[in-house]
Amino acid sequence: MKATLPSKPTRHRKVARNSLKHRLWAIEAARQAKQVLPFFERERPDDNRPRQAIEAIAAWGRKKRELGMAAVRKLSLDSHAAARAARTDAARFAARAAGQAVATWHAPTHAIAVPYYFRKAVTASKI
Repeated sequence: MKATLPSKPTRHRKVARNSLKHRLWAIEAARQAKQVLPFFERERPDDNRPRQAIEAIAAWGRKKRELGMAAVRKLSLDSHAAARAARTDAARFAARAAGQAVATWHAPTHAIAVPYYFRKAVTASKI
């Protein structure tokens, strides 16, 4: 599994809201979070909160869905609540990656946390 973001860090003030760059960051954050989602879903197969967050931000990034602050807040907070309910670190970090990915809608810099949680989830899954 490989986690990547655009090669040059971009200050969030240079990433205009709803710009192509903002949407690309959202799509990439969703892709990374989705890669580690199985760690969560194996442990909590009936809890779809992280998946809903990932699907929402991916759809927004592709201009297939509109999002608003209330929806993003709920999706993100629900993913982080799912993380708290997880028993293993791998599952917990995967859910947190989903929460950060959807929060990219609000602030593109949330995308920066996704590779961090991605690596933590992968590492924890090997322990």
